[in-house]
Amino acid sequence: MTLEVLVIGLVRVAGSLPVLRWPLAGGVLAVLVDLSDLLLRDTLDLGGVPDYQGLDKWLDQVYMGSFLLVAMRWIGLERRVAVALYLYRMVGFVLFELTGDRGLLLLFPNVFELWFLTVAALHRFRPGFRWTAPRFAFALVVLTGLKELHEWALHGGRIFDGISSLEALDIVWRWLTGAR
Repeated sequence: MTLEVLVIGLVRVAGSLPVLRWPLAGGVLAVLVDLSDLLLRDTLDLGGVPDYQGLDKWLDQVYMGSFLLVAMRWIGLERRVAVALYLYRMVGFVLFELTGDRGLLLLFPNVFELWFLTVAALHRFRPGFRWTAPRFAFALVVLTGLKELHEWALHGGRIFDGISSLEALDIVWRWLTGAR
């Protein structure tokens, strides 16, 4: 284990813990910290990260476990769906670990993450919200679609594999500002 892997691991674990106290804000923070490891990997020079995809998937288990602990306090449909989506992603994680095939992550998208953030937002901003069959179906279709696009970009199309996080940030900055 390199010092770089250790630093990234510590940042990811620390970024996962606030969700236990503040579900929505902590959940958003955990997702942002999850993205930050790319920036850390590209800016730190402490021995490198030999297997980024493997490390990332293992560190994902920390924030997902924190999300699950919070979701276990929910009741009814929200908790049942959270547990089912968590277990579904875990199957994908295990298969990915056994095979190294990133394409499997498309078959087992991390919809759990988006479900958690959606429910946490509803609890925060619409405390009396009630799920109906159409609301649930709509939410699940939209969240699954969004996550599939994300998983495809990362693992199917691998559109970010050829650039660093710093190059990606530069592209976004130039697009936002109209700079060439």
